[in-house]
Formats: sequence, structure tokens, C-alpha cells
Amino acid sequence: MINAHQLLQCAMLSCLVFSNAAFEAVAEDKSTDTGFHLNDSEGDHLDVIYNGKPVGRYMYALDLSSDEKRHETYKPFLHVMNHSGEAPITKGAGGQFTHHRGIFRGWAKLKLNNEQYDTWHMKKVVQEHLRFTGNQSNAEEATITSVISYRTDDGKPLFEEDRTMRFQVPPKGSFAMIDVTSVVKATQGKLTLDGDPEHAGLQFRPANEVEKSKTQYCFPKENADPKKDRDYPWVTESFVLDGKRYNVIYLNHPENTKGAIFSAYRDYGRFGAWFKTDIPEGESDKTQVRFVITQGDMPTPEFIQQQYNAYTGSDAPVPNVTIK
Repeated sequence: MINAHQLLQCAMLSCLVFSNAAFEAVAEDKSTDTGFHLNDSEGDHLDVIYNGKPVGRYMYALDLSSDEKRHETYKPFLHVMNHSGEAPITKGAGGQFTHHRGIFRGWAKLKLNNEQYDTWHMKKVVQEHLRFTGNQSNAEEATITSVISYRTDDGKPLFEEDRTMRFQVPPKGSFAMIDVTSVVKATQGKLTLDGDPEHAGLQFRPANEVEKSKTQYCFPKENADPKKDRDYPWVTESFVLDGKRYNVIYLNHPENTKGAIFSAYRDYGRFGAWFKTDIPEGESDKTQVRFVITQGDMPTPEFIQQQYNAYTGSDAPVPNVTIK
């Protein structure tokens, strides 16, 4: 007898297989066009194409027709493609910690008017993509903005987020550069974006098949302790997938809320920054992060700091680092 849990696992496996096949189909239909282009499969996902190859796929479907479909689609997220554009280096539904998906947002202990909701594990809530605004692409960049409604399963609105993802020509030595700007709007009352470094914030999750023993993190400080330190300007993760080493540079914009704590030590690779934020009714809070993706050896501290300075307009010196 197959139980409900086993049925869900089978459904998730089928979803992963179908997703990989879909990515391969996009990669095979390579255009000779240069620059950036957008390809929207309406109601399901939007591909960002750079020089004829997919560089990112924004997954925005929401299907509440069954428990399995709800589970597969309860939050929008961004897949990042590998250097060849043939497969994602990020995780979708299923696998270890199914709620970790690509580049994503959420808070396990979000409060609206002192009532708590879990928008991290998505317990009785969903993140619903409502519409795109201001999507554009040209030779130098592509930008998409997703208007997202956070609501309960039975339709009660909680708040809204404008999530903008800007793809630009990557710097030499990298193959993708993505700016994520998230504006959370307290539309229904006072909001508290709360949780902990493991279960809140704007985070990145690599594919489920990473070689866990080979995952490393680089911190911009000697004797770094991410569980105690605050407000790192950047953190870099390095992981191995399908025999290739990838590196994700997470640049924490200085205008973000202070007190940020990085979760950057899990061997399966989920990492990112979290900070507690109070937003009065009618107001908003903006979070800005740049992701620079490379393949090969972990980037040097000089390269990483150069990316941070370019992002923020600063001239900060190269710090001593800790790699672990």
C-alpha cells in the first residue's frame, strides 16, 4: 500500500524530471540573437535569455487544484541556470527541505497586527504572483518585476511584495549577475518580518544534488563567526554540482536594514541574510542584494571586493578573509 507521503514524493520526483526536460528543451532552441530577451510561458514561468541561452527562469505558477499542485507552486522563486544554459544550478520543489527553492523570500514568524504566519514553510499561506510590471530587455540588461500577494489559503490578504530581478551583462570572470530588489508593503496593518537566520530573509538554495562534503563559504573577516557577527558586506558560497564548481557571491547592500545575520554554513548550500524588520501600516521596506555567479575556483577576495565596490559605489579595501 502506497501512503500519502510516498505519493507526494513520487509527484515531486516527476516534477523534477519534467522541469529538467523543460530546461533542456529551452536550451536546444538557442537563438542567434545577442543581448537579453524575455520569453514568458504565460501563467507558469518566464525565461531570461542572454546571448541565445537561458540565464534565469522565474517560476510563478500557483495551482491550488490539489495538495500536490499546491505544494509544487505555493511560492514564486528564481532558478539560476548553469554556464551553458542547459540546466538549473538551483533547487525547485522536492528534495531536502522542499520549501527551499532557488532565490526566494519568506519569514517563518511573520506577524500582521500581532497575529503570526509562516511564509517560509508556507503553512496555510501562499505567495501569489499577481502580475508583472515594467518588464523590459535590451542589449545590456533585462528587468522583470513580479507583484506578489502574500495571503492565507482561504484568501485573506496579508501584505504585498514588489520583487524586481535585474539581469545585467556579467563582469569578466562570471556568467551571471542578478540584482534582486524586494519592496515589502504593509497593506493590511503593521508588519513584523521575523524569524531566524535559518528560516527567514532573502536566500539562495543550490540544486539538491550538490556534493555536500565540498561546500565552502568565504567571509570578509578574519576568524569570522557567522552565528555571532553582524552585517557582513558580502559572503561567497562555493559548491560542486555535476562535477563542476560554482560560486555565488551574495552582496548585501549597505542601505539594507542593519543587524543582518548570515546563515552560511549548511553543507547543502542554502544561505543568505536575515534581519528583523517592523513596517508600520501603509509603509514599506526595501531589501537589495546582488548575486554574481562564477564557475571554477572560488573567486579571490580581490575579485569579490571589486564586485561589492562596483555595486555600492564604494572604495572599501580588500579585507582579510575566513574560508570554511
